[in-house]
Amino acid sequence: MCRIFGSFATATTESELAVVSARQRHGGPDAQGLCVGPDWSLGCDRLAVTDPDGGRQPYRLSAGPEAHGIPGAPGIVAVFNGELYNHHELRRRLAGRGHTFPDRCDGTLLPALYAEYGLGFAEHLEGMYAVALLDLRDRARLVLATDDLGMKPLYHHQAPDGAVHFASELPALLAFDGVPVDPRPEALDEYLTTRACMGERTALRGIAVLPPGTTAVAVGRDGLRTHHRRAFATHTEPDRRDLRTPGAGLRRTLRREVHRLARADRPVCVVTSGGLDSGLVTALAAEQARVAGSLPVHSYHLTYRGRWPHSEHGYARAVARRCGTVHHQVEAEPARFPSLLQRTVRHLGQPNADPITLSSLVLYEAIGRAGFAVTLTGDGADEFFGGYDRVRAAVAAPPGSDWAEPYVEALAAVPRSLRERLYTPEFHTLLRERQATADRIVAGLRADATRNQLDQRRQKHQRHMCERRARLDALTRFETTRRLPGYHLRRTDHLSMAAGVEARLPFCQPAVTAWSSALPVAGREGKRALYAAGRGLLPDSVLRRSKQPFTLPVAAMLGPGQPLLDLARDVLTPARLRADGRLSSRHVSTLLDRQTRRPAPGTATAVWALLVHQLWQEQLAELASGSPGHGGVPEQAAA
Repeated sequence: MCRIFGSFATATTESELAVVSARQRHGGPDAQGLCVGPDWSLGCDRLAVTDPDGGRQPYRLSAGPEAHGIPGAPGIVAVFNGELYNHHELRRRLAGRGHTFPDRCDGTLLPALYAEYGLGFAEHLEGMYAVALLDLRDRARLVLATDDLGMKPLYHHQAPDGAVHFASELPALLAFDGVPVDPRPEALDEYLTTRACMGERTALRGIAVLPPGTTAVAVGRDGLRTHHRRAFATHTEPDRRDLRTPGAGLRRTLRREVHRLARADRPVCVVTSGGLDSGLVTALAAEQARVAGSLPVHSYHLTYRGRWPHSEHGYARAVARRCGTVHHQVEAEPARFPSLLQRTVRHLGQPNADPITLSSLVLYEAIGRAGFAVTLTGDGADEFFGGYDRVRAAVAAPPGSDWAEPYVEALAAVPRSLRERLYTPEFHTLLRERQATADRIVAGLRADATRNQLDQRRQKHQRHMCERRARLDALTRFETTRRLPGYHLRRTDHLSMAAGVEARLPFCQPAVTAWSSALPVAGREGKRALYAAGRGLLPDSVLRRSKQPFTLPVAAMLGPGQPLLDLARDVLTPARLRADGRLSSRHVSTLLDRQTRRPAPGTATAVWALLVHQLWQEQLAELASGSPGHGGVPEQAAA
């Protein structure tokens, strides 16, 4: 697990690369590696998890004593961020073809795998990864590849002259000379409509994220081109006999994946929120430790100092007692939240409106300080197993009714009616020219569902089920290919690696996700299967409780006299908003006054979103000016 960076078709100095590395070194504190040629570079900051004593990056496969005029240069050189869960199998296969390896590290085999399979090498990888590889054997080419879900993001910029720069984190990418800091004005609407910038585009013009499951190639100064876009990894569907008792079959599959991911060369713990999804992971990880005869698993739960609504610490302790984990309750100090929020926004690189980001950073930093390099989480279960009310409501809407608009409205940090009041006339004009985000998503969902419905009718599915299945397929595709990578997985990667911790996601493994498409269309079947899988493993109190997201009690913490509301008033001033020109200072002030007089979840979420965006803009200005505060390893927050 690492942070990677590099350039192609352009000269880059080592001092420039040092600044790039410093901005993401928190994610790779154990070692640094660099390989530089006349018009290319590859670098890595390593978090040593698999074979900590080996695995020196960049990885090399020699092409002889001379290559591209560089004495002793490699023919193939690669850097890698992630974990390859099938590296033992790949190593045996490649050894059978005559390759030898200096260590047991998973990434070591990447140059040899590319030498054997060329641009199809990523088809053989199973895990989470972002790979950057240079093939210098003939005409130099850069190859970038990402895992099928986008669990390990890779940001890139392509200059008009064909030069390419890339990095694991957006602030690091901005440290390259020639990479502009240029916000996209319409990204504000995308953010307030969906709580994040999703898809390939980022909030900055000219900077993109390599899409999930993509292999892209640059040759010479032709620029980066997509070579192949892989479909999400297929996996053998569950046996039809298992579908008669889906809880037992799903539990067997999830057990196998949790047991596999719980094995590492560094200490492993689990995140236990007190809910079903993380509880299942906790129970199965504790089971694996007992089977292996190792020490008990440590579980970590985040709560807040003082008395706050919706605390889950009692449920988390109940899970820990039932599973026999060594439990740790991390208590965050609300007085520190203003400074912590500043660091959270900086680590994310782009605005994300979910208050869970702040909670997550506190939790991961506590895990890192305790000496754990790996943690297992329950992320991804809701996307694949229909855990969201908005999806169930859209699927269950009567035939012919409007299901797409209410679904998109449920995604928003700021409801559409309020957005339209907050936007200035000038910003409204810009959005009319470029189409508002909500309208674009609604149109895409409706078109996708229509295509799905036609396909099912051709396959002679029962007519009364066609529309519901078509909607569910369209929504699941949107949730898993756009929202999950852009909203969830990027923040999980950035915030865990901010603390030097690798987060592993059992629910995102192909064998587990195959269950989501095999279960019946009924809106709650996915979660019913998970609840059935938890019977006998988790306390009844957890299985009976209503769903509650692991997040910040934002309405209370943005209440009168709270430091976060004071911060919002300090940051969202009329002068700052007028300078930007997209938000009405009068209406934002009205929103702040309303939250002060009568704190409410909807108002608080809108204030939170605006606060995060303004902080991000101001940090972006500091990055553009080369502020030294954005280099090096950031301070750790006290929990």
